Amino acid sequence: MSDQSEHALARRVVEEVHAAGGRALFVGGWVRDQLSDRESKDIDIEVYGLDAGRLRTLLEGIGRVDAVGESFTVYKLGPLDVSLPRRESKTGRGHRGFTVTGDPDLAIEEASRRRDFTVNAIAWDPLTKEHVDPHGGIEDLKRGILRMVDPDTFADDSLRVLRAVQFAARFQWQVDAATKTVCQAIPLDDLPSERIWGEVEKLLLRASRPSVGLELALELGVIERLFPGLAALVGCEQEPEWHPVIDQAATRMGGLPYPQQIALMLGAVCHDLGKPATTAFIDGRIRSHNHEEAGVEPTLTILDRLNIHTVSGYDVREQVVGLVAHHLKPGMWHRASDGVGDGAFFRLARKVDLELLARLAAADCRGRTGTFDCTAMDWFLERARGLLAHQGPPAPFLLGRHVLALGLDPGPEVGRVLKQVYERQIDGEVSSLAEAIVVAKELVEGH
Repeated sequence: MSDQSEHALARRVVEEVHAAGGRALFVGGWVRDQLSDRESKDIDIEVYGLDAGRLRTLLEGIGRVDAVGESFTVYKLGPLDVSLPRRESKTGRGHRGFTVTGDPDLAIEEASRRRDFTVNAIAWDPLTKEHVDPHGGIEDLKRGILRMVDPDTFADDSLRVLRAVQFAARFQWQVDAATKTVCQAIPLDDLPSERIWGEVEKLLLRASRPSVGLELALELGVIERLFPGLAALVGCEQEPEWHPVIDQAATRMGGLPYPQQIALMLGAVCHDLGKPATTAFIDGRIRSHNHEEAGVEPTLTILDRLNIHTVSGYDVREQVVGLVAHHLKPGMWHRASDGVGDGAFFRLARKVDLELLARLAAADCRGRTGTFDCTAMDWFLERARGLLAHQGPPAPFLLGRHVLALGLDPGPEVGRVLKQVYERQIDGEVSSLAEAIVVAKELVEGH
């Protein structure tokens, strides 16, 4: 549904609620984004003065209604969420540990207290064009301040700490001192992986400078509590010209499908996780030999924490590990370009997406201050594309049935022959099935 038709539907709801004696307000992120001249797709409507039964009947007269939260009266009408104002009370740990009660007679100021930040607690009346702002959110929005609505209930939902982090990064807002203090004291051990990833995803994929959010996460103790492997990088000595690469990686997501964007950004976050265990002062310089391989284990720990595996059929987990393990290869191969054959590119393409690897390596290089020659990454990607290696390794000419036809019995020896012939294929020594069979026959007879 287009924005225009969504607005038309929302307008109809507002008008029919008004005709029935109630009042319907736009609430939440849409109001915040409109005040900031940002695009916002999702319109949430809060209806005052009509009980749940009358509201549902009214909405069913407009279109199909799905109950998202029947117990606390949230209805889905097309792309719209329409709800009664509601009270929330904390009854247990975790994001589900709330009792929620819809109350059409609740005062607007009281209803807005359940919101996390003042900038998200602004309502707008489409009929009168009036903003209802009981907590000073408009002024905070103008100043770029992220401030909690209710200090007494803010800590009830630990996810709000992560929301503060991603909001600060996406919108370049500052968190006020009192809100920071509360965030630092909120336990985060009740958050499931999917909730953590939901906010981390917004930070990495929607912020132009994700590093702003990571710096805030460090200050609030989020990194130490949720991702101790990342916390270990703090204070790890590195060369003075070294700077984080995550913001550079964020500028290099263009044209990538969504799963590849995730892999690139998580690769940027994790690429140096092996440095704390490998960094030493050698010959007057800070060195981190073999930190790529040493980074694989802590990377897997973070991916486990976020429950990252396959997304839309794309093995994000495998690609992130590949990026961490091989992120220095483009530069190393460029320095030894005469000695790197086509087969090396094909073999590497079996382990990691070379397009992503080139983008990460470029971000890695350009994320440093000082003067660096980053043409290695352009050379690497041009070479990979020329070989079509960025699309993955070539399919093998020789298959198991071909080897069995040579008289070899099923077993490990078949795999050995297939592997050796394939290695010659990617080195360019075998260029057809006929040639592959000749080589296989020689291997079988020499066994």
